[in-house]
Amino acid sequence: MTTKEQVLQLLKQSHDTLSGEKIAQHLAISRTAVWKAIKELEKNGYVFEHAKTGYRYLPQDHLDEEKIAQDLTNLTVVTKATSESTMKDAKLAQVSGVKAPFLIVADMQTAAHGRFNRPFFAQKGEGIYMSLLLNPNQSFAELPQYTVLAAVAVCQAIEKLTNYQPEIKWVNDIYLEGRKICGILSEAQSDFESGVISHVIIGMGLNFAIAQKDFPADLQAKATSLFADGNASFERNVLIHEIWHQFFTLLAALPNQDFLTEYRKRSFVLGKTVSFSHNGQTYSGVAQDITDEGQLVVETPQQTFTLNSGEISLSTIDR
Repeated sequence: MTTKEQVLQLLKQSHDTLSGEKIAQHLAISRTAVWKAIKELEKNGYVFEHAKTGYRYLPQDHLDEEKIAQDLTNLTVVTKATSESTMKDAKLAQVSGVKAPFLIVADMQTAAHGRFNRPFFAQKGEGIYMSLLLNPNQSFAELPQYTVLAAVAVCQAIEKLTNYQPEIKWVNDIYLEGRKICGILSEAQSDFESGVISHVIIGMGLNFAIAQKDFPADLQAKATSLFADGNASFERNVLIHEIWHQFFTLLAALPNQDFLTEYRKRSFVLGKTVSFSHNGQTYSGVAQDITDEGQLVVETPQQTFTLNSGEISLSTIDR
C-alpha cells in the first residue's frame, strides 16, 4: 500500500479530524510526507476539510458524467440517484430514440437481477450499477461476443487500478478470491424481417466498496466487493471509465481474437470439475476449453458437451 493510500485509509476510518503529526506518528512517516500525500489525493478528486487541528476526510464519491465519459468518443453518459433497473432504463432510452452508444449509471438499483432473473444484492453509493446501449446493426452471426468482451474489460480495468487478480466464471461472472464481485448480462433485439440485431444492452452490477459485514448471511461465503473493508482507494467514476475504455479498445480491435486468449487466461473453470443441467438432466465433467464462439467444452463420462451460455447454469465448481 502506498503512502497516500495509507493516509486515505486512516482518515476514512477515523471519521474525525486527525492532525498531520498524529498521521505521521501512526504511519511512521514525516509530516511533509503526509502533506504531500494529501495534495496528491486532492489532485485525484478526494476532498478533505483543512482545520487548525488537522485533516478530515469528506466523502465525495458521487457519480460524475464528465469523469466517466472523458476521452470515450461519442459515448453519452447519464447518471441517476435510483433506478429500478438500468437495463430497463436503457431499453426505454432505445425506444425513445437515444443515440448509441449510451451509458446509464445508477447510484442505487432497487430491482437488480442477473441471468435467469436471479436477484442481485445492491447498496446505495457502494456499488456500480450500469447498462450500455449499442446499435450494432449486424446479423447474429456477425455479432461480437459482447459478454466475453465486457468480462475481459472488467478484469483488465481492475488489474490496471489495483493489485488484484480477478477471475472469470464462465460466462458472465467476475470473482475475487473465490467470491463473486460482478455479474454481466447482455440482451439483444433483432428486426423480425431482416434478422439484423438492431440493438444490444450490456448490464453490469459490480460490488465496489460494500463492507463484507453488510452482505446478507446467505451471501457471506459467495459474494464480496472490490474493497471489502468498505474503504475504496479511488472513486467509482475511475473504475467505470476504465471498464468502458478497455471495452471499446477491445471492440475496436476486432476481428482480432486476442480477447479470447485474455478470457481463457482468467478463467478458473478450465481444468476443473463442473456440474451443469442440460435438457432437464444433471451432468458432471471436466471443463476442457472455451471455443472461439465463447462456448464451454465439457467432457463427461457419457459424452463431450459444447455448452451455450443460454442453456446451462454452472451449479458447482470444484476449486
